[in-house]
Amino acid sequence: MVRAIILVKSPKKLIAARLRKISSIVDSFPTSGQFDAVAIIDVKELAEIKNVATHIHMISGVDRTETMVEVQ
Repeated sequence: MVRAIILVKSPKKLIAARLRKISSIVDSFPTSGQFDAVAIIDVKELAEIKNVATHIHMISGVDRTETMVEVQ
């Protein structure tokens, strides 16, 4: 299992709730600071992280993301 955190920049107030609708996202919550929400994802293969990030970018109002992969 591969875990990653995706930081999301979006002016949409309910972006965290919209992120939780994506199947690989196990948790999402709003944040203050440079990014507006955090999405925690669990996938089977490292390559799947790109698919989740692409799906996030398709959400209306998402300006940018930054992905951090857990290192074990």
